[in-house]
Amino acid sequence: MTSVADQLDTVLQKTARLIELCNALQEENDLLNAENQSIRKNLDAEKVKNSTLEEKMRVLKLAKSLEGTSEKSLDIKQKINEFVREIDKCVVLLKK
Repeated sequence: MTSVADQLDTVLQKTARLIELCNALQEENDLLNAENQSIRKNLDAEKVKNSTLEEKMRVLKLAKSLEGTSEKSLDIKQKINEFVREIDKCVVLLKK
């Protein structure tokens, strides 16, 4: 049988290895947390950039749909006038 001193020495060695392993894992965890935080910041920035680009694209599509020949804008004006007349008729009916 091994002596108590040998068993104690073995326990101390294993404990020291476990402490070293724990420290190494803690350092790795800290590095991974820092990397995770950095990636999250980049993701947030990209989301903002994406949102801005989508808004610009929406505005450009709207501008493209409004630009064109004078016939198209004349049609739009006529439609608006028709809508205004219809609204006026509805207002008159509501007042009665």
